[in-house]
Amino acid sequence: MLELRHRGGCPGPGGAVAPPPREGEAAGGDHETESTSDKETDIDDRYGDLDSRTDSDIPEIPPSSDRTPEILKKALSGLSSRWKNWWIRGILTLTMISLFFLIIYMGSFMLMLLVLGIQVKCFHEIITIGYRVYRSYDLPWFRTLSWYFLLCVNYFFYGETVADYFATFVQREEQLQFLIRYHRFISFALYLAGFCMFVLSLVKKHYRLQFYMFAWTHVTLLITVTQSHLVIQNLFEGMIWFLVPISSVICNDITAYLFGFFFGRTPLIKAAYVLSKYQYFVCPVEYRSDVNSFVTECEPSELFRLQSYSLPPFLKAVLRRETVSLYPFQIHSIALSTFASLIGPFGGFFASGFKRAFKIKDFANTIPGHGGIMDRFDCQYLMATFVHVYITSFIRGPNPSKVLQQLLVLQPEQQLNIYKTLKSHLIEKGILQPTLKV
Repeated sequence: MLELRHRGGCPGPGGAVAPPPREGEAAGGDHETESTSDKETDIDDRYGDLDSRTDSDIPEIPPSSDRTPEILKKALSGLSSRWKNWWIRGILTLTMISLFFLIIYMGSFMLMLLVLGIQVKCFHEIITIGYRVYRSYDLPWFRTLSWYFLLCVNYFFYGETVADYFATFVQREEQLQFLIRYHRFISFALYLAGFCMFVLSLVKKHYRLQFYMFAWTHVTLLITVTQSHLVIQNLFEGMIWFLVPISSVICNDITAYLFGFFFGRTPLIKAAYVLSKYQYFVCPVEYRSDVNSFVTECEPSELFRLQSYSLPPFLKAVLRRETVSLYPFQIHSIALSTFASLIGPFGGFFASGFKRAFKIKDFANTIPGHGGIMDRFDCQYLMATFVHVYITSFIRGPNPSKVLQQLLVLQPEQQLNIYKTLKSHLIEKGILQPTLKV
C-alpha cells in the first residue's frame, strides 16, 4: 500500500507526493478529483502504518508474574536458576502425570471434562495475548465476542456428540428432543447473532484491527475447539485411542527435557501391548440408559486379540522363531508413535514461532516451570487430528450400537419396515429359516 501511495508522483511542497494527472484531464484536475484524492490519501495514511509495521514494532507484552509456590522457592533457594527450573519442571511434571492417572481411573466422563477444561484454558491464553497486544486501541466488544463465539462453537460440537452417542437418553426427554431436532438451526442462529454484534461494533478508526481480531478469534477456535472435539471423538472409539497418542507426545517431551535416561528405554509398543489386554481401555465408550452412565464393556474386536504373524526369512534366522504373537493394535501404534516423533513436534515449532512473533516466552504462567496449558498441548492438537483421520481411514467400521440408537428414535412404522427388510435379507443369506405358513 505504501508503494501505491508513492508510485508515479512528484514531491510537492513539504515533501508530499502529488498524484499524477489522469489521462484526459488537466494536470491540475478539478475540485472533485482533488477531494477524492485527498480522501484516498487520508485512508492510506490512517491504515498504512499498520501495513508497514514490522515484527520490531509489535508492542511488548508485560512478562507474567512468577507463580511458583513459596514452599518450592524456599526449598530450592540455594540452587542456580538453571537447576531450580529443572527441579520445578520435574516436580510439576510428576504431579500432572499423577493427576492424569487419577482422572483415567475416574472414567471416561472425567476425561471429557478434562479435555473441555484444557480447551477453554488454551483459548483463554491465546485470546489474552491478542488482547494484551491490541488493548491500547480500545477495540469494542473484543473479549465479549470472543467468549461468545467459543460458547456457540462448543454448543454446536457438543450438541452433535449428544445427538450421535446419547440418542436413547434424548428420546426419553421431550425438551432435549426439541433441542436436538433443531440443533443446527439453533447453532447457526447463535453464531449469526454474534456475527451481527461484531458488524454493529465496527468503529471507523479501527476497521482493520477489528477484522484482524475477528480472524484471530476464529483461527483460535479452529485450533482449540475443533481439535478438542476430535479428541473426544477418539475417546469414544476406545480409551486406548486417547491414551496411546497422548502418551506418545508426553514421552517425547519427557525424554527431551527431564527423564530421557530413565524413561527413554521404555518402548511405547510395550505399553500398547499391556493396554490391549483390558476391556476398560479397548472397548468403545458407550452410554447405557438402563444404568444411566458410561460403560466400557464389550467383546474386544479383532484389533485387540492376539494374532500370529509369520516372520520374514531374514528375521527367522535372527530370532530363531517362525512366528510372533502380536495384537494388531501394536502395529497401528507404530504408525501413531512415528507421527508423534517426526511430525508432532512441528506443532511445537509452530507455537514457538507464534510466541517469538509476539516476543513472549510462554503463552501464560499457569504451570510453574512449564508456562501455560497451551505450551504443553501445542503438539497434542496436531496429534489428535492425525489419530481421528487415521481411525476413520483405516480402523472404523459400522458401529452396531450407534445404528441401534438411530433405529430406536424412528417411528414404529419405520422400525417395522426395517425389521421386515432385515428379516428377508437374513432368510436369503440362509442365516434364518423361513417361517412356515399354516
